[in-house]
Amino acid sequence: MKKFINFRFVVILVLAMIANMETYAQDNVIDEVVWVVGDEAILKSDVEEARLEALYKQRRFDGDPYCIIPEEIAVQKLFLHQAKLDSIDVAESEIIQRVDMLTNMYIQEIGSREKMEEYFNKTSTQIREALRDNARDGITVQKMQQKLVGEIKVTPSEVRRYFKDLPQDSIPYIPTQVEVQIITLQPKIPISEIEEVKKTLREYTDRVTKGDIDFSTLARLYSEDRATAYRGGEMDFMGRGMLDPAYANVAFSLQDPKKVSKIVETEFGYHIIQLIEKRGDRIKTRHILLKPKVSDEELAAACARLDSVADQIRSNKFSFDDAAAVISHDKDTRNNHGIMVNINENTGVTTSKFEMQDLPQDVAKVVDKMNVGEVSRAFPMINEKDGREVCAIVKLKAKINGHKATIAEDYQDLKDIVMAKRREELLHKWILEKQRHTYVRINENWQKCDFKYPGWIKKD
Repeated sequence: MKKFINFRFVVILVLAMIANMETYAQDNVIDEVVWVVGDEAILKSDVEEARLEALYKQRRFDGDPYCIIPEEIAVQKLFLHQAKLDSIDVAESEIIQRVDMLTNMYIQEIGSREKMEEYFNKTSTQIREALRDNARDGITVQKMQQKLVGEIKVTPSEVRRYFKDLPQDSIPYIPTQVEVQIITLQPKIPISEIEEVKKTLREYTDRVTKGDIDFSTLARLYSEDRATAYRGGEMDFMGRGMLDPAYANVAFSLQDPKKVSKIVETEFGYHIIQLIEKRGDRIKTRHILLKPKVSDEELAAACARLDSVADQIRSNKFSFDDAAAVISHDKDTRNNHGIMVNINENTGVTTSKFEMQDLPQDVAKVVDKMNVGEVSRAFPMINEKDGREVCAIVKLKAKINGHKATIAEDYQDLKDIVMAKRREELLHKWILEKQRHTYVRINENWQKCDFKYPGWIKKD
């Protein structure tokens, strides 16, 4: 489905930042500023890295990439500038989840963490460092766009009119969509492993308290929140609602920046926290996160248990829906009969329908070979939310093969298309207006372009 702004370009930038490719700068060609938007510069190396990565991803440009790419970067900078003015906040937990999701996606695609590091010629920490800022920018742009367009209302008559006016050869093709139910089981973590993690964190606390080493140094060396580790575990100023409740309760109770908190358990693992500064109802902290490790034996045991559950579901001893409600550790689906929910990143609209490419990769590989109503064998997968390895079974609840849209069968998809067009029109208008009030300077060698948004080059 068409996105109303090219949000995926953020991913291209993310990949370009970490890809092991030669850039102009590496080829000893002097880098230069090619665009300036507000007080932000766009470098030739930025554009070249994005172009090379687009080639790698087999992206096809409808025009000159040296015109399209810098304009896309410039548009992102307009949204980021407005987000600053509007004080758009991004929760640290959202950034961590996005970085974990992307890192896990790369590991799955490439084969292992070690192969990922070899492929990008960078350590996992360096890869996550590159992902972090881009994840923040991507989420910020998304939130800014959602604020600008607000809640768009589309009536059934508007949808019918849109479909009626479409030429026959322009009727949209609806790709194959599936509805999937899932049950996950987190492998049991031995008490001894949890105690070992807590013991290690207590040792860190003792070393900091005795003055043997700085908290930030320990975070850089050992914290498993790699998105903040490179900054000594430091997080940005956060309101209470932007933090995990358990983390927030302890963090906001801290008074002395020299002290280290007690051990805090959250859904991400176990933390120790140090206060940096408080400003009203916002707080800046640094932390060290350690995650108890799952053994191969415990993972196998969890999968064996789920295989037994799957056998009983197939034997009609109980339903998949009931098993999900009672057994599943997936908080997002267990109260919804195990039905996975697809959230549109741009609009926030939720649906139970997924195109195959939108499913988690581990799930998509299994679902691709299933028939409707079939329950899978148990398989290990990475929980994209917290990066932990879990075991899962899935049921293919429904499948709609790809087809040309009809108003009777695909009303919701057609409504989404109309809403996307309306959002795109609103954002296009906003960008044109924002251009008028933003300082833009383009290197004269980069001005001969047919830009999507006229107005970049100011007339004297």
